[in-house]
Amino acid sequence: MKRPISLKLALALTSVLASCAFVARAVAPTASASSSPVIGVPFTPPETPNALRNPEVILPFFKKLAEAPHGKHVKPLHILQIGDSHTAGDSISGAWRSILQNRYGSGGRGILAPGIPYKGYIAHGVHVSMSDGWNIGSIFGSRYSSDMPPVGFSGFNLTSHKNGAQISLDSGIEEAFNRFTVCGLAKAGAGIVVVSMGGQFQRVDFNSDWSHTQCVTLTSDMPQVHADVVAAEGPITLTSWASFRDNGGVAVSNLGVVGSQLIHLQRSSDQVIATELKVYHPDLIVLAFGTNEGFSPFFDPSAFESILRAQISRIRRLSGDVPILMLGAPDASSRREEMLHNTPGVSPPLCSEPIPSDNFAVTTMPNSAIGSTHNPASSNAAQPKGVDAVMSTLRQQGVFGSDGNGPDVSQPPGNDANSVQNTLPNVVPSSNVIWKVTTHPLFPPAGLAAVRRVQQRVASQLGIAFWDWHARMGGDCAAVRWGKAYPSLMRRDYVHYTSLGGQIIANRLDNDIKNAMDQSSAR
Repeated sequence: MKRPISLKLALALTSVLASCAFVARAVAPTASASSSPVIGVPFTPPETPNALRNPEVILPFFKKLAEAPHGKHVKPLHILQIGDSHTAGDSISGAWRSILQNRYGSGGRGILAPGIPYKGYIAHGVHVSMSDGWNIGSIFGSRYSSDMPPVGFSGFNLTSHKNGAQISLDSGIEEAFNRFTVCGLAKAGAGIVVVSMGGQFQRVDFNSDWSHTQCVTLTSDMPQVHADVVAAEGPITLTSWASFRDNGGVAVSNLGVVGSQLIHLQRSSDQVIATELKVYHPDLIVLAFGTNEGFSPFFDPSAFESILRAQISRIRRLSGDVPILMLGAPDASSRREEMLHNTPGVSPPLCSEPIPSDNFAVTTMPNSAIGSTHNPASSNAAQPKGVDAVMSTLRQQGVFGSDGNGPDVSQPPGNDANSVQNTLPNVVPSSNVIWKVTTHPLFPPAGLAAVRRVQQRVASQLGIAFWDWHARMGGDCAAVRWGKAYPSLMRRDYVHYTSLGGQIIANRLDNDIKNAMDQSSAR
């Protein structure tokens, strides 16, 4: 039975109409009517089976979430996702956060890496500012050093070298909070930090005779939207901070390090992680690695399996057996020939790409026609307008099911949400497109399939939930179809998602979990 569209969703759709920003940017960041033609390939969501395996491991969490009470001083249920750039970018975890918080209520933004850990850092739902006077450490990349201070699951730390160095957190109304926590390293010679929220100030001395992780929490009877952390006297090292709303609901934390692999998680500190897990108390841990392993110059399945088993065992030991959901490596594509044979075994398939056929006709598509195949015979008066047009487009793109239900389409700001155009690029209609393997083809790296085989086997043997992300995209070469779709669902690297693509992935993950819950309750 169809359910009516909520007022909140209608308002969100109206907001989309006002900007169409994330769609416009996803289609063509800099295109104009005179630019090269874009091939207009409509996206048809593939029919794929439910991709959630071992769901019984995580169903108790989601049942608890559905039955959780609301009210003052009721802590939210907390999902903690750790991973690589897919997690760091928050296009998928952020959309999942919106879905769950719309359904169950907001429990705050959750855990974040302290400050602004790298250029281009995105924290959907909040705004982070940071003064000078800080040194950044990381488990991976140019910020990594073998002698840097310890880090936790955030993958970063922040060490002050100047009194008065400050980081600040501002949230939107949806992510307002009444509990604010900061964690750092207490040790001999450490300084004093001042934490403030809603008119409260607390001085915390991190100087200690023994080295350990120390966390401080401020609470308020009223929701707050601003907090500050100031290195007042002497050096301090921060490992994480977090904002929660204790009014029931759900919080989804995304802790990702761009370019990292699971092996880099070994560089984090058991002591820091154990303390932070005790303070932040996740109810479900989502493990989302594998893409960068699959793109390695050489992928060793045996070595990866050893690392995967060790890290799962470590997470269980440090968390007290919090349920784990592993996201299998998604489909992605490359043109680099060395990726054809970056692991032993069968070479991957070559992917067809859409190219214009002979004597194709090029048309210019107005914003009102986003996502539809242009028909020159159709008049503007015949085109759907307003909310109906956006709803129709989103259904075509697979964001909504046939019953009209799906995630809130209002999307938090991101790198692809800041451009509005009056006219979209020249488009080659799909009727004038043929698909073929080119002379320099795209293909999924061989290592990605090997990564997934290891992940599925380990998940089954260790009894953790596994979601087949690759299958839910449509299998091999899905990344090409998603990247060539109009509007685009993946960026032109055929690895990362646009905002719209992230919403589709989040919706499919959520639907698989809901279906598993329904099947379980029917037994």
